[in-house]
Formats: sequence, structure tokens, C-alpha cells
Amino acid sequence: MADQTKYTSKLRNARILIIGGSSGIGYAVAEATLESGALVTISSSNPTRVASAVASLKAAYPTSRIHGHAADLSSPATLEATLETLFQTTVAALPSQKLDHVVFTAGDALSTMAISDMSVPKVLQAGQIRFVAPLLTAKFVARFVEMSRRSSYTITTGSISEKPMPDWAVVAAYAGGAHSMVRNLALDLKPVRVNGVSPGVVDTELWNMGKEEKERLLARAAKGMATGVPGLPGDVAESYLAVLKDANMDGAMVRTDGGGMLM
Repeated sequence: MADQTKYTSKLRNARILIIGGSSGIGYAVAEATLESGALVTISSSNPTRVASAVASLKAAYPTSRIHGHAADLSSPATLEATLETLFQTTVAALPSQKLDHVVFTAGDALSTMAISDMSVPKVLQAGQIRFVAPLLTAKFVARFVEMSRRSSYTITTGSISEKPMPDWAVVAAYAGGAHSMVRNLALDLKPVRVNGVSPGVVDTELWNMGKEEKERLLARAAKGMATGVPGLPGDVAESYLAVLKDANMDGAMVRTDGGGMLM
């Protein structure tokens, strides 16, 4: 007689779209959900990176069901049309043409901006992918996700939303807005659950700088973390699994920051 699997099988056959899934945290979430038996689609702006990520995931999980679609969310003029195409293409291959979960991990290069360097175009550009895109994605979650408490939409923000640093005001403003976004969308999309994950410093490709500079930055960040080391995507992905699987979690923000808020 086999052991029961009521916890480890919660995502088996779940239909999941990971926006920003070709690298970093999103890629790790793709790995984690594939290991849980889900049918996964990843997207990001670069078709070559999407194809490479899909090939890598298929190599690691030969029996998995993984697809990829390119979707460039960087242009305000085309954002809505791009999202609609992404969702339509994703569900076209599904028998019910519905998703169970959407995870938004997309982001652009992290950068600081001094007050003296602020301008309207720069401020608006900084919020395009990290704020406007996940907010507008909710419109398509309402159309293409199964209306059930077992379904969910997960938004990614960052610890800068709660722990300020000099020259990060613009990014922090959008990151803080994601907290309110999660709570309000949880009401607008109910019974679909809406939650957020707030990572601290994580070693990903979003740190757009040279190798030595990145190593120095991560070393400095580690001194401000109770764990003593920056987060790894594979660790942070566990928080996303919890959000996806806990059908009682709604309107919540999960923090995974190596104890950085304590230091």
C-alpha cells in the first residue's frame, strides 16, 4: 500500500504561468513547480532566453510539461496587447483553456536614482515592469484563471519596500505599492487568491554590473543579513510554493530576506 501524497501532490497537473520565468527566481519557481508535477509555461522578453530556459528545464525534467512564450512588457503602448496574446497563447493548448496559477517575477535591471537625477520619463520607466505590468496582469487573471480559492495570482516585490536605503526612493515607492496592490486585488479577484512574495537581496541576473562589483555588493549585503549570506533563487522558490499550495492564504505578503529586517 503506497503512502498518501495529499501535501506533495497539491500542484500535480496544476496549470501555471510564470511571467519572468527564464532566469533567476522565476526559473527556480519553474523548477520547483515542475518537480511538483505541474504543467508550466514560462515567459520573458527575450525569445532566445526563453528557448534556452525551456531547453534547460526539459533536460533537467525529461518527462515534464513545459512551454515558453516571449512577451516584452517594457512598452506602455503595447503592454495590454502583449499580455492578452501571452494569456491566449498559453491557454490555447489547455483542454479547459483556463489556468490555475499565475506568478509574476518579471523585472528589469535594479538601479538607484538620486533625487537630482529624477525626471518624469525615468520615474515612469522604472515602474513599467515592476508596477504597471503586474497590475494590468490582474485584468487577464480575471479572464483566464479558474475562479476558485485553489487558484492564485502571486506578485513579487522586494524588501526595499520596508527597509529604505539612500537613492532607492523611486524603486521603493513602486515596491511599497505592490503591498497595497496585493491587498486590493485579493478583493477584486476573489475567490482567486492574491498574495505577494518580498525577497531581500538575492543573487540573480538583475544585478546589472560587472562580476567584481556584484561580488562586492553582495558581500556588503551579507553583513546586513542574519543568515550571513545573500539569498539563492532555489531557496526563495520555496516561499512561492507555499503561497501556491496554501488555499487559506490570501492578501498576504511573505517575506524571505535572510533576516535582513532584523539587522
